[in-house]
Amino acid sequence: MSFGDPNNPYGAPQGQQPGYPSQQPPAQPGFGAPQGQPGYGYPQAPPLQQQPYGGYPGGPMQMPGGVKSARVMLFVIAGLQVIGAILMALSAAALQAAKEDPTLQNEVEFQQLADFSTPVLWLATVGVLAWGVFAVVLGAKMGSGGNGIRIAALVFAVITAILGIYPFLLVGLVHTVLAILIAVFVGRSDGAAWFNRPRY
Repeated sequence: MSFGDPNNPYGAPQGQQPGYPSQQPPAQPGFGAPQGQPGYGYPQAPPLQQQPYGGYPGGPMQMPGGVKSARVMLFVIAGLQVIGAILMALSAAALQAAKEDPTLQNEVEFQQLADFSTPVLWLATVGVLAWGVFAVVLGAKMGSGGNGIRIAALVFAVITAILGIYPFLLVGLVHTVLAILIAVFVGRSDGAAWFNRPRY
């Protein structure tokens, strides 16, 4: 048996005479894998991907707080729309009744008011009520809807904010603030993850 063979695993380390203990520690491990490398026979596992939302793949399992707030605000807007539709319907009915009153036929103020026709008021009433129904549908679909509901809510919020500024500045300020908050809450990253989550 020769100890001089450098490839002999049972021989003495290089630079050392057989039978004499080494005076210096070896510079690297003798057998096995080098430091920091996986051992033989054990494949290296892929690195773990950092999952957002507590490790659940595909998004949050519960509706985020911002989306819940946006849903409540949609219902508030719907309630305000219903109140507005009732007031407009009462105005249209009062204008129609006043048109039939013979004592008001010769008054200038009434004639100016009568120029704003009753059919236009009824049409506006239907539009206001339909916008409120749309808000209710969006709010109801936020729990189960997909990205289409998110986009519809964003469009609804933008249009509502614009209409709240012009032409209904005095009565639409609350609508504008609520609509901006809806757009912010639905447009955030947690809102996007909620609406884009997988559905099984």
